[in-house]
Amino acid sequence: MASARPMQHISREELHTSLEARIQYLHSFLDFSSRDVEALVSGAKYIKALIPAVVNIVYKKLLQYDITARAFQTRSTSFEGPMDATLNEDSPQILHRKMFLKAYLIKLCSDPTQMEFWEYLDKVGMMHVGLGRAHPLHIEYIHLGVCLAFIQDIMTEAILSHPKLSLHRKTALVKALGKIIWIQNDLFAKWHLRDGSEFAIEEADIIVEKEGYLHGKKILVDPDQEVEEETEGSKTPTKPGVCPFSGVVSGIDRLDFADVSDAPKA
Repeated sequence: MASARPMQHISREELHTSLEARIQYLHSFLDFSSRDVEALVSGAKYIKALIPAVVNIVYKKLLQYDITARAFQTRSTSFEGPMDATLNEDSPQILHRKMFLKAYLIKLCSDPTQMEFWEYLDKVGMMHVGLGRAHPLHIEYIHLGVCLAFIQDIMTEAILSHPKLSLHRKTALVKALGKIIWIQNDLFAKWHLRDGSEFAIEEADIIVEKEGYLHGKKILVDPDQEVEEETEGSKTPTKPGVCPFSGVVSGIDRLDFADVSDAPKA
C-alpha cells in the first residue's frame, strides 16, 4: 500500500511577506501546472479575440450602478456626494479605463511561468487600495470580486460555446483561466483584508509608478499596438469572419471578432 503523502509545511509569515511563497502555495493548492500553462498559451488567441467584447460588456455593467460608476469621477466607491449625470460609455475617463482593461486582459494571456506576471497581478491589487499611484484609486473589495466573477462568467460561456474548439481544449482553457482569475482575486483580497496585518509593509516603502509599469518598465502593451504587431508578423492578415463568440450575452449590442479557428492549417 502506498504511503500517505506527507503534510506540507506552509509558513504563515511567508504567505504575508513573500509574494513568491504565496504564489507557490496557491499554485500547489490549485494544482496549477504545466498543463494549465500549455492551455493558456495555446488558447491565448481565443481569449484575445474575446477581449474587445468583454471590455464593452464590463463597462456597460459598471455604469448600471451608481456605486461603481462613481469611481470613474471620484476615484472612490465610498464617495457619496453628487456626481456628473452625463457619464456614459463614450466619456473620456471611460474610454481611458477601457484601454487599460484591454491591456490588462491581454496581460493575462502572457507567460505565467515568469514571476513578473504574478508581480503585476499583485500590483493591480495594490493599486486599487490607493497605493503605488500618483492619483490614488480606492475601490472596495466587493466590487473588485464581483467584477472578476462577471469577467469569468463571460469568458467561460464564450469558450464553452466556441464552435471549433474541442471539448478537451475548452475544458483545459476554462480551468486554467479560472485558476488565474482566482489567484488575482486572492491578490485583491490580500490588500483589502486585515489577515497578516502584523506583517504589513509601510506605505512609505511603496514606490509610486505610472499605471501599466512594474519596476520602472512598461508591462502593459497598448491593445492597438499589439493588434498591429500581430498583423504585421503574420504571413496572411487575419480576415474578418463569423464571430465565434456571437450571442455570448443576450441584450448586448453585436460586436465583431476576428474568426479564430481551431482547425489545423493546410
